[in-house]
Amino acid sequence: MTTTASRPEATAAGPDAPAARIDTDYPLTRVPLSARQGWFGVLVVVAGFLFFTPTMVTGGAVAGAFGFAGFVTLAIIASIVLALYVSTMGAVSARTGLSTVLLARLVLGRVGGKWASIVLGGTQVGWYGITVGIFANLLASALGWDVSWPLAILGGLLMATTAYWGFKGIEILSWVSVPLMLGLCFWVMTLSVDEVGGWASMWATQGDGSISPGLAITMMISTFISGGTQIGNWTRFSKKATTAFITCIGVVLAIEFAMLFFGGIGAIAFGEPDFTNLLLGLGLAVLAVFLLVFNLWTTNDNAAYAFGVAGAELFGVANKRPFIIGGVVIGIALAVTNVADAMTGFLVLLGTVIPPLGGAVIGTFLFTWRLRDPGTHLDTVPAFRWPGVAAYLLGTAAAFFGSLTGIGSPALQGILVAILAVPVADAITRAMRAPAQTVEAA
Repeated sequence: MTTTASRPEATAAGPDAPAARIDTDYPLTRVPLSARQGWFGVLVVVAGFLFFTPTMVTGGAVAGAFGFAGFVTLAIIASIVLALYVSTMGAVSARTGLSTVLLARLVLGRVGGKWASIVLGGTQVGWYGITVGIFANLLASALGWDVSWPLAILGGLLMATTAYWGFKGIEILSWVSVPLMLGLCFWVMTLSVDEVGGWASMWATQGDGSISPGLAITMMISTFISGGTQIGNWTRFSKKATTAFITCIGVVLAIEFAMLFFGGIGAIAFGEPDFTNLLLGLGLAVLAVFLLVFNLWTTNDNAAYAFGVAGAELFGVANKRPFIIGGVVIGIALAVTNVADAMTGFLVLLGTVIPPLGGAVIGTFLFTWRLRDPGTHLDTVPAFRWPGVAAYLLGTAAAFFGSLTGIGSPALQGILVAILAVPVADAITRAMRAPAQTVEAA
């Protein structure tokens, strides 16, 4: 394995433009070993990212369809799948020091990898708009306002500030948000169990069967599949891949399930899948505003950081900040136009096109790079790496098949097919090159 600190690209984008002097978050290069962080800082940032109110809303929707017992089973499955996926993606970035969009460049090619920047950056802008909309509606309801757009503008601008500062700003905010939100969730759980008459009554609840199990798993995975695919934006600062894997799998299992669980149990008890509306209905407006503002802020500063990094790769600019500003403007516009109303369709779309990208990265890391950093200079990558492109397209086709037919879970199928397609596509590519090389030699 090549030492990241020894590579020219780890410290500079060119002879006259040192990347580290422009943006110390290394949006276009490997993170050098000298800039790596301790495991606890990475844990806090990832935990803050996972405390995501829309995940609770999705948990509420699924719980209403299956009842508590069925919902808990599906939530466990979704959390395990997501944890394995996210932790593996995190380990790949920790091993290489590369963000997800830069990994995609190595896997799909210099041009092919631009698709990753577009889809990952674009979906994070969409999530930014959804989260700003939730924030604005919550605060407007608490204040008794009839309009929420001024709050969407104000909140959208404030949420971008910590992402603009970089990794350290996100970590500091997460230290405040995570314990506050966890306390609120346990309080709501206690109220919910009391409302239905105890745990025995909660386990006996039934759903209306309006969602298939495969779609339910995809919806729950999709609440964090875009962010989870980009977990490398933060784990690339980890000192060891093993540490990143263990940290991510523990945090994702605990917090993703907790978010789904707390959202579901509140929906079953009070008949309200929207956690924000539930808190307001319980007369907890002031507390809800205070705590959820911090929760939504930690999620959105991570989203802004992610689309900033994606924009830097897409346009080849060694500075994420202009793209944070541009994405925030678009996200605010989406919030003002109530994009959150289309959340379910958006989640299904994310669960179709994004997981195969992570599957192609994981498959390449396992079967082609064999758990090592390939050491490839980012500027010498060919326009397209056809094995990676083929694996991604096959995974996407499998995900779309599941989405259209209702068979299985589209997200899971997309990941697995893309992973397994990598060694097959690699073998076919080598077989096709062999006759051409023989002719040239002759």
